[in-house]
Amino acid sequence: LRTNIQFAGLDQPCRNIVITSAGMGEGKTTAVANFGVVTAQGGLRVCLVDSDLRRPALHRLFGLENTQGLTSALVKGLPFAEVAQPTRIPNLSILTSGPLPPNPAELVGSKRMREFLEAASSAFDLVLCDSPPVISVSDGIALAAQCDGVILVVRAGTVSHEVIRRAADQIEAVKGRILGVILNRVDLRRDG
Repeated sequence: LRTNIQFAGLDQPCRNIVITSAGMGEGKTTAVANFGVVTAQGGLRVCLVDSDLRRPALHRLFGLENTQGLTSALVKGLPFAEVAQPTRIPNLSILTSGPLPPNPAELVGSKRMREFLEAASSAFDLVLCDSPPVISVSDGIALAAQCDGVILVVRAGTVSHEVIRRAADQIEAVKGRILGVILNRVDLRRDG
């Protein structure tokens, strides 16, 4: 995945990427975490942003406090690097969700979010945003419009082609650039 993203960004570098899915339980948070760890181990400065302001999970995955985070940074005007927490993995920081807001889609779709994502490139080589599923709520679509690229996580055998196509159409409708799809939980014995 890391290598493919590097090659996908030859003409247009991908400094911030949103990882989303069509529905819940497809493995996007795990994909964000694993991709972030591997990329940081490769020597890049990586920030994982828990932009799922409805059901945040990155703080639990990495055993971090979630008293302040993305929402704090946006409301108080603090740079991501100032609020992000370092992890035990060198080069990897986590910007947890922070307190959950009443208006998640408006917050992640705001002009300030775009400005902060762009500004984060001075402190980080790559920013990966974990977002809610795009079919359920509009947060992921708002983020797709803000980021350089989108990776869609699809759990094999659980989501219909029609739903995946609808998710891709929604991303493309806001000029989101789909970098690729992670086909998750493929059973090679069953799926050939």
